[in-house]
Amino acid sequence: MSSTKARILEVAAELVANSPDGDVSTRAVCEAAGVGAPALYRHFGDKEGLLSAVVDHGYEKYLTTKRSRRPGTDPIQDLRDGWDTHTDFALRNPNLYRLMNSPAMRTPPAAALESHRILTADLRRAAEQGKLRLAPELAAQMIMSANVGVSLMLVSRPTTFTDETLSRRIRDAVHAVVFTPEAMGPETTSAGDEETGAEDEETGAEDVLPATATHLATHLAALLRRTPRPDFTPGESALLGEWLDRLSNKTPE
Repeated sequence: MSSTKARILEVAAELVANSPDGDVSTRAVCEAAGVGAPALYRHFGDKEGLLSAVVDHGYEKYLTTKRSRRPGTDPIQDLRDGWDTHTDFALRNPNLYRLMNSPAMRTPPAAALESHRILTADLRRAAEQGKLRLAPELAAQMIMSANVGVSLMLVSRPTTFTDETLSRRIRDAVHAVVFTPEAMGPETTSAGDEETGAEDEETGAEDVLPATATHLATHLAALLRRTPRPDFTPGESALLGEWLDRLSNKTPE
């Protein structure tokens, strides 16, 4: 990266962080960086390109910690920690976070896409261990949308959303839907049993079967993806994978 481009980026990031509403003008950036408008447009194309670069630049430190960490033996704990670090990043960088998730950003920043890929990879590990109820891709969409939603509320409306435990409560509620009861731990499982035990007795085993089938399909699909079976032809593996994915993405009735 050229020194001029780096200077523009650093100045723009500082202006965004200190802006009352998180917005900056290209004129203000050029004046603070001591460059003309042609230099800014040559390096970033337009204002959206500049702001997208600011987001990626600011999010890079956060992603560095995610890239460098070694996966733990328990993917569920890794996913809990990932949710918490995501929320913490939002609280520490409110303007940058709102910018990152702004509808005005027509093209998702590369940082957001990489974060989603890392989340999906952790969920695939959980599926391989039989701890996931749903397909990893669907689970990633559910977790990311909830994590972004609560983080945006915390940074956009801090006087309304004041409960310090809110993010963890929503995290655990979403995880209880995505992961198997055994994966959530004995405390969560026992609490859920107390609330739903009587209902389970009334509904009967036939209502539990669809959830079990979805869980097993998710587990088998993850194992097949990780280690293809040599006794299946490529066509058979593809067909089996399609069936399993269809079951693991089945909408509850």
